Amino acid sequence: MPRYRLRVFGSVQGVGFRPFVYRLATEMGLKGFVLNDPSGVLMEVEGPKEVLDRFLVRLREEKPPLAHLFGMELEVLPEKGYSSFEIRKSGEEGKKEVFVLPDVATCEECLAEVFDPSNRRYRYPFTNCTNCGPRFSIILRLPYDRRNTTMAAFEMCERCRAEYENPADRRFHAQPNACPECGPWLELWDAAGQKLAERDGALRRAVELLKEGKVLAVKGLGGFHLVCDATNEEAVRLLRERKRRGEKPFAVMFRDLDQLREYAETDPFEEALLLSPESPIVLVRRREGSPLAPSVAPRLKKVGAFLPYTPLHHLLLRDFGGPLVMTSANLSDEPIVKDNGEALERLAGLADYLLVHNRPIANRVDDSVVRAIGGRRIFIRRSRGFAPMPITLPFRLRRRVLAVGGHKKSVVAIAWEDKVVLSQHVGDLDTVKAREFFEEAVNTLKRLYEFEEEVVVCDLHPRYASTAWAERYSREAGKPLIKVQHHFAHALSLMADAGLGEDGALLAATWDGTGYGTDGTVWGGEFLRATYSGFERLARLRPLRLLGGDRAVKEPRRVAFAVCFDLFGEDLSKYPEEVLKSFGPREAELALSVLKRGINSPLASSAGRLFDAAAALLGILSVSSYEGQSGSILEDLYDPSVRDFYPFGFDGFEVDWRPLFEALIGDRSPLEVRVSRFVNALAQVVKTVFDRKWEGERLGLTGGVFQNKPLTERVLELLKGREVLLHQKVPPGDGGLALGQAVFAGLT
Repeated sequence: MPRYRLRVFGSVQGVGFRPFVYRLATEMGLKGFVLNDPSGVLMEVEGPKEVLDRFLVRLREEKPPLAHLFGMELEVLPEKGYSSFEIRKSGEEGKKEVFVLPDVATCEECLAEVFDPSNRRYRYPFTNCTNCGPRFSIILRLPYDRRNTTMAAFEMCERCRAEYENPADRRFHAQPNACPECGPWLELWDAAGQKLAERDGALRRAVELLKEGKVLAVKGLGGFHLVCDATNEEAVRLLRERKRRGEKPFAVMFRDLDQLREYAETDPFEEALLLSPESPIVLVRRREGSPLAPSVAPRLKKVGAFLPYTPLHHLLLRDFGGPLVMTSANLSDEPIVKDNGEALERLAGLADYLLVHNRPIANRVDDSVVRAIGGRRIFIRRSRGFAPMPITLPFRLRRRVLAVGGHKKSVVAIAWEDKVVLSQHVGDLDTVKAREFFEEAVNTLKRLYEFEEEVVVCDLHPRYASTAWAERYSREAGKPLIKVQHHFAHALSLMADAGLGEDGALLAATWDGTGYGTDGTVWGGEFLRATYSGFERLARLRPLRLLGGDRAVKEPRRVAFAVCFDLFGEDLSKYPEEVLKSFGPREAELALSVLKRGINSPLASSAGRLFDAAAALLGILSVSSYEGQSGSILEDLYDPSVRDFYPFGFDGFEVDWRPLFEALIGDRSPLEVRVSRFVNALAQVVKTVFDRKWEGERLGLTGGVFQNKPLTERVLELLKGREVLLHQKVPPGDGGLALGQAVFAGLT
């Protein structure tokens, strides 16, 4: 009888793959063994050839739902004479090629146990099995075995050990397996770290405090959340003030889908996203008259909603009864807090009480954020539930790459052969803590995969923290450094996301806030013809002045004033009242002087700034509280029944927005109509340029501006019948840059 030696690569550890192989082999009467090793899963099976061949087919067709197979090596060897089939101890030696699975939401079977009074895991907040629970957040090294996770310190009791060692049990080799007798437990602390209650008593007391309007720091899967009653305006406003959050919206966790439907309007696709094993935050439309506190999402008609994804969350939401604000526990622009001591130190002024547990978090990981656009899942932030799952390429890279992404919404990546592994969301690199987390994310990926890059790649921008780090690191390590233009990296990211082959080409609208151009100016409204080896800039938006430089990015009124200066020169009587009011006479005169002399007013061909200008000219927003606020407010005012649009010019290279803004300023229609005409005009710009420049390539939309739902859907409508690529695996914004950088450096 022949013996098949199979090596399976992919996300195959921690998903019940070995017990599945064991059950399948024994059911089919095959002999041999299966084990985990750093490359994935290794098995040898022997028996009649026709049975072995059926085994190969069933291995792929019946694999566990969480398993992802990226490759399989098969050797046919002589019979060895195995007497049975067994699961062997994991091997430690070998190349690290297995992929770490993301954290997975609680499965229905575990949830049923948590709420079953007769079950030994009744109300146990750390219940999990092979099909659910923590993965990336607890792993220290590969292979994925308990001794290589933060669960190593918890010695399993007799009953948990019996489950863990029984191949027929769904908890067979579930590495975080635990129960109230032997596993992690909760404690409730006051703000000084004094223990007030423990275990289920801590949970029940925490719920009472939330009902009293208190703000709690709750340790979850990948870090702490700051939590309060989402219907209590005073509590939400207090949290917003303490966190220095401005008007940036909070995410809200709902008990279940039925409760969410009371507060928001969802369609079946959005509900499918909410219920998926990844359990991301999903942007949905807030129901009119919803009892959510106004301060949850000021000025917006949408809310970031998600459902419980750990037993602790389920218990909290069930006991509390109503929805809870659940936002990352940090000060603005700093990484999420993950350790108990760190929480006491950094959350002292933010939370009244802390609900902690004693299972250490190895890797901090924020919640993912998605939205439905054009019937597709579009990432705003790719993190928990998705990272660090690899992106598989349709070609092989020529060298091993470390890509460090951009400065905003930072994500780093390592890439080799046909895989790109992206880190969790790191965030903006404006603070020391954020830059420390950036290095932590780089080191985590390199440690897990024992990865040594041959080349480092970064953005072209000379002032990005990631670029400065890459320059220093590559110099010290003696590694070559490649710099990739920002918008070209966006286009490459979309090509790789869509699975275009090595000879693929794309005509892409690459629209965002800012990116450093090859000519040293600020880009952001580009049309590129891209291949994996280079790009041609076919068209752009007319550059506008950024009055005050970087200050204009945070103050839409400055962009609007510069637009008016372009239109009306020094005649302030023609400037809209909304703009003049936001400046005042003296500041307006000073702004005129600055623009006339060209001081600190760099040019930017930025689509994102056009949204800022429109918001200020319409009297909606003078100073931004967070990046993208203008676009977020404008999209809520969009009326799809409005079909006309403001005019614009196009000379074959430059799109002239001056006719657009002149028409907008003179329009006296209702606000929703003016907003809709503005958005429709931008969609028409994309169609016009694509029509003029198309030479048979695929069309694509990339860059953070295309996270705007009405704009993107209007473009898709105008281009109906033509293939238009959107991002579906990584964000269209800067969270996807590292993917584009990696494929360019790996193919160069």
